[in-house]
Amino acid sequence: MKRSILLAVIFASLFIEAKAFTALNGSGATFPAPLYLRWASDFGKANNTVSINYQGVGSGAGVKQFGDGITDFGASDVAMTDAEIAKMGGNVLMLPVTGGTIVLAYNIPGVQAGLKLSRLNYTSIFLGKIQHWNDPLIVKDNPGLKIPNLPITVVTRSDGSGTTAVFTAHLDAVSPEFAANVGSGKSVTWPVGLAGKGNDGVTALIKQTPGAIGYVEFGYANNNKLTMADLQNRAGNFIFPSIESGAATLASVVLPENLRAFIPDPDGADDYPIATFTWLLVKKTYPDTEKATVIKDFVNYGLTKGQDAAPLLGYISLPPSVVAKVQATLDTVK
Repeated sequence: MKRSILLAVIFASLFIEAKAFTALNGSGATFPAPLYLRWASDFGKANNTVSINYQGVGSGAGVKQFGDGITDFGASDVAMTDAEIAKMGGNVLMLPVTGGTIVLAYNIPGVQAGLKLSRLNYTSIFLGKIQHWNDPLIVKDNPGLKIPNLPITVVTRSDGSGTTAVFTAHLDAVSPEFAANVGSGKSVTWPVGLAGKGNDGVTALIKQTPGAIGYVEFGYANNNKLTMADLQNRAGNFIFPSIESGAATLASVVLPENLRAFIPDPDGADDYPIATFTWLLVKKTYPDTEKATVIKDFVNYGLTKGQDAAPLLGYISLPPSVVAKVQATLDTVK
């Protein structure tokens, strides 16, 4: 009898522990994927009854999977539109949790640093108008560099991408010609170039293609030791991409109540020209209250302790004022 009671207690204990285990699935932007994976790992180690699975599939796919109910949370470098929110019955909150910069990384043999690209020149490259690295317009801005006579291979994204949306929104703001002929969005028809899937796919193509240039998130470029160009900002200054120059850009942004803000062409003298917040997408109300609790705990971890990991991986920590605003919205999740 005592043995039966003991076994019953053990099985009951195992059942309670199994019931308490919560698994969350999320997907979306590849831009912040290394940081989200770090948060998921660290949060899981501190909470052994929780598993967080995040798949970097691109912002477009992430928004769709979240909207279709396939995932518990999504991630996008572009906040959802009002139309996308309406399709979900308004049951969605967009929470900026980190920021970053988009860089132009290149592979020019013999040019290891210092390449300057004016607004005219980098938009012309992505329009296919400048096709060789020793084009007089590029040489003019780089008198100290020995730039070879090498064809330019433009590398873009093949998937629906928030990185593409942010990058094309900037080019759209800078160049009326780009706006008229290419436009902006998560997917556009590029007039030139190769395409890779995700930031990692673009990174790989740049590394293996002499003469290549492509747009990637700073952390991917930095961690893969890609060479990055100094880009001319609206004030006319050439700015090298860094945590500091990106933070200068985001520091000037005042988030509205819906937490959606975009900076297509910042005007500060020291601003890096292509910087953005990136958002986690969560439901206002979850049918499973345990999942709601874990979602809130996980996102709050990212907003607090998780911010320390951001600059280590090439991302921008949020200012305390932004963290407080996001936490206030997060508290409303049920």
